Amino acid sequence: MSTCDPSLRSRLVPSFKPSDNATESSASKHLIETLGLQKHPEGGYFIETDRDQLRVPNPFKDRDAADSTRCASTTIYYLLTPASPKGSFHRNKGRTVHTLHKGRGRYVIIHADDVKPGQKARVEKFVVGQDIGAGERLQWIVEGGKYKASYLLPDVEGGSEIAGLLISETVVPGFEFSDHDFMPRERLPELVDQEQSEELNWLLLDA
Repeated sequence: MSTCDPSLRSRLVPSFKPSDNATESSASKHLIETLGLQKHPEGGYFIETDRDQLRVPNPFKDRDAADSTRCASTTIYYLLTPASPKGSFHRNKGRTVHTLHKGRGRYVIIHADDVKPGQKARVEKFVVGQDIGAGERLQWIVEGGKYKASYLLPDVEGGSEIAGLLISETVVPGFEFSDHDFMPRERLPELVDQEQSEELNWLLLDA
Protein backbone atom coordinates (compact mmCIF):
# COMPACT_ATOMS: atom_id res chain seq x y z
CA MET A 1 0.00 0.00 0.00
CA SER A 2 1.18 3.52 -0.75
CA THR A 3 2.30 5.56 2.27
CA CYS A 4 1.22 8.67 0.33
CA ASP A 5 -2.24 7.43 -0.63
CA PRO A 6 -3.95 4.61 1.35
CA SER A 7 -6.42 4.14 -1.52
CA LEU A 8 -3.60 2.79 -3.71
CA ARG A 9 -2.81 -0.90 -3.28
CA SER A 10 0.85 -0.46 -4.18
CA ARG A 11 3.54 2.15 -3.63
CA LEU A 12 4.22 4.89 -6.16
CA VAL A 13 6.80 3.39 -8.48
CA PRO A 14 7.94 4.24 -12.02
CA SER A 15 5.96 2.63 -14.83
CA PHE A 16 9.01 3.05 -17.09
CA LYS A 17 12.66 3.20 -16.13
CA PRO A 18 14.37 6.38 -17.37
CA SER A 19 17.65 5.85 -19.17
CA ASP A 20 20.22 8.19 -20.69
CA ASN A 21 20.81 5.59 -23.41
CA ALA A 22 17.17 4.83 -24.21
CA THR A 23 16.09 5.28 -27.79
CA GLU A 24 12.86 7.13 -28.51
CA SER A 25 10.23 5.33 -30.54
CA SER A 26 9.55 6.51 -34.09
CA ALA A 27 6.24 8.04 -32.91
CA SER A 28 7.98 9.97 -30.10
CA LYS A 29 10.74 11.11 -32.45
CA HIS A 30 8.15 12.36 -34.94
CA LEU A 31 6.31 14.33 -32.22
CA ILE A 32 9.55 15.77 -30.83
CA GLU A 33 10.74 16.85 -34.27
CA THR A 34 7.35 18.19 -35.40
CA LEU A 35 6.92 20.37 -32.31
CA GLY A 36 10.61 21.30 -32.15
CA LEU A 37 10.98 20.01 -28.60
CA GLN A 38 14.26 19.96 -26.70
CA LYS A 39 15.33 18.12 -23.54
CA HIS A 40 14.17 19.68 -20.29
CA PRO A 41 16.53 19.83 -17.28
CA GLU A 42 13.88 18.19 -15.07
CA GLY A 43 13.32 15.33 -17.56
CA GLY A 44 11.08 15.05 -20.60
CA TYR A 45 10.99 17.55 -23.45
CA PHE A 46 9.66 21.09 -23.92
CA ILE A 47 9.47 24.14 -26.11
CA GLU A 48 8.27 27.63 -25.25
CA THR A 49 5.38 28.53 -27.55
CA ASP A 50 4.42 31.96 -26.18
CA ARG A 51 5.99 34.74 -24.14
CA ASP A 52 3.56 37.61 -23.58
CA GLN A 53 5.01 40.97 -24.55
CA LEU A 54 3.03 42.67 -21.79
CA ARG A 55 5.26 43.42 -18.80
CA VAL A 56 3.87 43.41 -15.26
CA PRO A 57 5.48 44.28 -11.90
CA ASN A 58 7.61 41.40 -10.59
CA PRO A 59 5.76 40.09 -7.50
CA PHE A 60 8.85 38.10 -6.46
CA LYS A 61 11.28 41.03 -6.55
CA ASP A 62 13.78 41.21 -3.73
CA ARG A 63 14.48 44.65 -2.39
CA ASP A 64 17.86 44.86 -4.15
CA ALA A 65 16.95 42.90 -7.29
CA ALA A 66 17.26 44.61 -10.67
CA ASP A 67 14.53 42.61 -12.45
CA SER A 68 11.55 44.78 -11.56
CA THR A 69 9.14 43.28 -14.13
CA ARG A 70 8.02 39.95 -15.57
CA CYS A 71 6.16 39.17 -18.78
CA ALA A 72 2.51 38.56 -17.99
CA SER A 73 2.64 34.84 -18.91
CA THR A 74 4.56 32.15 -20.75
CA THR A 75 3.36 28.88 -22.28
CA ILE A 76 5.22 25.69 -23.19
CA TYR A 77 4.55 22.24 -24.56
CA TYR A 78 5.86 19.55 -22.19
CA LEU A 79 6.25 15.89 -23.14
CA LEU A 80 7.08 12.72 -21.20
CA THR A 81 8.01 9.58 -23.17
CA PRO A 82 8.90 5.98 -22.21
CA ALA A 83 12.57 6.91 -22.76
CA SER A 84 12.26 10.07 -20.62
CA PRO A 85 9.27 9.32 -18.36
CA LYS A 86 9.85 11.48 -15.27
CA GLY A 87 9.62 15.16 -14.38
CA SER A 88 11.68 15.58 -11.17
CA PHE A 89 10.54 17.48 -8.08
CA HIS A 90 10.81 21.23 -8.63
CA ARG A 91 8.85 24.37 -7.85
CA ASN A 92 8.10 27.72 -9.46
CA LYS A 93 7.31 30.97 -7.71
CA GLY A 94 4.42 31.62 -10.12
CA ARG A 95 1.23 29.57 -10.53
CA THR A 96 1.15 27.09 -13.40
CA VAL A 97 -1.96 26.12 -15.37
CA HIS A 98 -1.64 22.68 -17.01
CA THR A 99 -3.77 21.46 -19.93
CA LEU A 100 -3.74 17.88 -21.19
CA HIS A 101 -3.41 17.13 -24.90
CA LYS A 102 -2.90 13.37 -24.85
CA GLY A 103 -1.61 10.47 -22.76
CA ARG A 104 -1.73 9.69 -19.04
CA GLY A 105 0.50 10.50 -16.11
CA ARG A 106 0.56 10.85 -12.34
CA TYR A 107 1.39 14.11 -10.55
CA VAL A 108 2.70 14.34 -7.00
CA ILE A 109 2.42 17.72 -5.28
CA ILE A 110 4.12 18.50 -1.97
CA HIS A 111 2.55 21.57 -0.36
CA ALA A 112 5.81 22.98 1.01
CA ASP A 113 4.33 26.49 1.16
CA ASP A 114 1.64 25.45 3.64
CA VAL A 115 3.50 23.60 6.41
CA LYS A 116 2.41 24.37 9.95
CA PRO A 117 5.02 24.37 12.77
CA GLY A 118 5.75 20.86 14.00
CA GLN A 119 3.89 19.22 11.11
CA LYS A 120 4.82 17.67 7.78
CA ALA A 121 3.72 18.89 4.37
CA ARG A 122 0.56 17.56 2.73
CA VAL A 123 1.24 15.24 -0.21
CA GLU A 124 -1.32 15.35 -3.04
CA LYS A 125 -1.37 13.00 -6.01
CA PHE A 126 -3.67 12.55 -8.98
CA VAL A 127 -3.80 11.06 -12.45
CA VAL A 128 -4.17 13.17 -15.57
CA GLY A 129 -5.85 11.55 -18.55
CA GLN A 130 -9.01 11.29 -20.63
CA ASP A 131 -11.06 9.09 -18.27
CA ILE A 132 -12.76 11.88 -16.35
CA GLY A 133 -15.35 9.41 -15.06
CA ALA A 134 -12.54 7.71 -13.13
CA GLY A 135 -11.38 11.04 -11.73
CA GLU A 136 -8.59 11.69 -14.22
CA ARG A 137 -7.96 15.37 -14.87
CA LEU A 138 -7.88 17.31 -18.12
CA GLN A 139 -6.70 20.53 -16.47
CA TRP A 140 -4.93 21.23 -13.18
CA ILE A 141 -3.33 24.20 -11.45
CA VAL A 142 -0.27 24.21 -9.22
CA GLU A 143 0.18 27.35 -7.18
CA GLY A 144 3.61 28.86 -6.65
CA GLY A 145 5.80 27.53 -3.86
CA LYS A 146 4.66 23.91 -4.16
CA TYR A 147 6.98 21.12 -5.28
CA LYS A 148 5.66 18.99 -8.12
CA ALA A 149 6.83 15.86 -9.90
CA SER A 150 5.23 13.79 -12.64
CA TYR A 151 5.70 10.45 -14.31
CA LEU A 152 4.31 8.63 -17.33
CA LEU A 153 1.57 6.00 -17.07
CA PRO A 154 0.23 3.51 -19.66
CA ASP A 155 -2.52 4.95 -21.86
CA VAL A 156 -5.02 2.60 -20.18
CA GLU A 157 -4.82 1.37 -16.58
CA GLY A 158 -3.13 -2.03 -16.64
CA GLY A 159 -2.30 -1.73 -20.35
CA SER A 160 0.99 -1.57 -22.20
CA GLU A 161 0.36 0.94 -25.01
CA ILE A 162 2.07 4.31 -24.54
CA ALA A 163 1.50 7.43 -26.60
CA GLY A 164 3.49 9.69 -24.27
CA LEU A 165 2.09 12.44 -22.06
CA LEU A 166 1.78 15.77 -23.89
CA ILE A 167 0.54 18.85 -22.04
CA SER A 168 0.71 22.64 -22.15
CA GLU A 169 1.85 24.68 -19.16
CA THR A 170 1.09 28.38 -18.74
CA VAL A 171 3.02 30.16 -15.98
CA VAL A 172 1.67 33.41 -14.48
CA PRO A 173 3.56 35.69 -14.33
CA GLY A 174 5.88 34.41 -17.02
CA PHE A 175 8.53 31.81 -16.31
CA GLU A 176 12.13 32.75 -15.55
CA PHE A 177 14.74 30.25 -14.39
CA SER A 178 15.53 32.57 -11.49
CA ASP A 179 11.99 31.84 -10.20
CA HIS A 180 12.55 28.06 -10.34
CA ASP A 181 14.45 25.53 -8.24
CA PHE A 182 14.81 21.76 -7.87
CA MET A 183 14.17 20.07 -4.54
CA PRO A 184 17.46 19.39 -2.74
CA ARG A 185 17.83 15.76 -1.69
CA GLU A 186 17.97 16.68 2.02
CA ARG A 187 14.74 18.68 1.76
CA LEU A 188 12.43 15.73 1.07
CA PRO A 189 12.78 14.02 4.51
CA GLU A 190 12.29 17.43 6.13
CA LEU A 191 8.95 17.90 4.38
CA VAL A 192 7.43 14.41 4.64
CA ASP A 193 7.72 11.46 7.01
CA GLN A 194 10.38 8.78 6.57
CA GLU A 195 8.19 6.22 4.80
CA GLN A 196 6.86 8.80 2.35
CA SER A 197 10.40 10.07 1.74
CA GLU A 198 11.56 6.56 0.89
CA GLU A 199 8.60 6.06 -1.46
CA LEU A 200 9.09 9.38 -3.28
CA ASN A 201 12.89 9.47 -3.35
CA TRP A 202 13.06 8.26 -6.97
CA LEU A 203 11.25 11.42 -8.11
CA LEU A 204 14.17 13.63 -7.09
CA LEU A 205 16.47 14.93 -9.81
CA ASP A 206 19.11 12.34 -10.81
CA ALA A 207 17.62 9.75 -8.46
